[in-house]
Amino acid sequence: MCGVVGVLNSAEIEGSLASYDAFKALLNLQHRGQDAAGIVSFNEVKQKFRTVKDLGLVSKVFNPQHFERLLGQCALGHTRYATVGSDGVEDLQPIVHGYPAGLAMVHNGNLVNYHSVASRLNKEEGIQLLTSNDLELLLCLMGKNLRGIPSRPSSIECFEYLKKGASQVFEKLLGAYSSVGLLANGGMFALRDPNGLRPLVLGKKITNSKESFMVCSESMSLDFVGYEYVRDILPGELVFISKDGEIFSYQYEKIERRNCMFEWVYFSAAESSIEEKSVYNVRLNLGKMLSHKLRDLITSGEISPDYVCPVPDTARTSSISLAENLGLPYREGLIKNRYVQRSFILNSQTKREEALELKLSPVRSQIEGKSILLVDDSLVRGTTSKKIISLLKKNGAKDVTLALACPPIRYGCYYGVDFPNENELMANGKTVDEIAKYVGANRVIYLEESDLIESIGSSELCMACVNNKYPTAIEDAHEFKNKREDERESNINVKTDNLTEGVK
Repeated sequence: MCGVVGVLNSAEIEGSLASYDAFKALLNLQHRGQDAAGIVSFNEVKQKFRTVKDLGLVSKVFNPQHFERLLGQCALGHTRYATVGSDGVEDLQPIVHGYPAGLAMVHNGNLVNYHSVASRLNKEEGIQLLTSNDLELLLCLMGKNLRGIPSRPSSIECFEYLKKGASQVFEKLLGAYSSVGLLANGGMFALRDPNGLRPLVLGKKITNSKESFMVCSESMSLDFVGYEYVRDILPGELVFISKDGEIFSYQYEKIERRNCMFEWVYFSAAESSIEEKSVYNVRLNLGKMLSHKLRDLITSGEISPDYVCPVPDTARTSSISLAENLGLPYREGLIKNRYVQRSFILNSQTKREEALELKLSPVRSQIEGKSILLVDDSLVRGTTSKKIISLLKKNGAKDVTLALACPPIRYGCYYGVDFPNENELMANGKTVDEIAKYVGANRVIYLEESDLIESIGSSELCMACVNNKYPTAIEDAHEFKNKREDERESNINVKTDNLTEGVK
């Protein structure tokens, strides 16, 4: 999971930098990835792409001097959560290719058949990939179809060449990809996989009668930078916006919409809308659904919670709704340190556990002697829930019931959420009672699959991690999973070696 943004000023707007708008948008996409950040711009006068990217948070990677370098009418930005490749500098985005035409791209998602397609292109065409990032494969397929494009192409020529590349991407690549790109001297383009697994939205603003366009992962970023939401990029769609502001669209025929349910449950910001469905409202619905599950248990006396407590921050909205519908008090028994990363999206279990210890502070006055109804958005590996419940009991909680605003997650995800190995998942092969015993709760309550569908208001969802129904072929999934485990081990070893060198 990553955050992507593209900005194009269709005419020079005094005092406005495309790269600075991209930077501001990235600040509001930081929750989608905290490993690294990058921006690339294209300078029409100097005919140069300029890139700044590094490991770290958006606010740490960029400084005011960078924007003196990142000049140009258009720019791309990326904030990274590594699910393919290493978390080293060599695999950071954006990525730029210079031949056969200047092309830069950013990407959110995972290509399930990345390894097999990369191997085939190497054997059949001699293509050498220089990174382990699956974005480079997208760049290769788009770029090789630009052969023959004029050095100063017309808008329709740009679109026709890009359409050839997009057609190959849609035909050959499986998985999730919401991508934005820049074509030197052409403009900005965006494409989304035929299932629409990851979100991608188009916005526009007018300054002194001149248009600017933004494509980004979440509508909340449009609002923050002053762009008006226009529409979602459709599944299987290529959109091209020329440097003069003309908009072209190509729609792939073989589409089957399957939006990732986890975007509403966890990843996206509460202020955003996905497919015109408010994330905040969906989370309110999830809390209401949970109240139906819990009411009978409370009435029968099987559980007797004193209040509802969220695991901050994602579960807060569902917790408020749950408390309202049950007529229970709502209390903040855990306070979040906002300067610590989101623990789930850290790329190792050790990092997640370390972050959790720093992230949550208990409010003992609200915990001691209380029966707590603890609400979380989901339960993935279970370690986080176990530590939180242990923390509550250590601070005097009488007992803890865990309510989850998501069905049991039992199967691996290959589309950009970093749990491809189903053996790591707490709900895989375990009963609800076994899960409760492991995490230390007196009871665990899950939503049903139908509850989630009703809460989101759509049946066109990818819920493969819940029901094992994958929207694409996953023959390469085991290779993907094994490669990811190797990459993780390699990353750990590299960091250990670096630490050892520092000691010397």
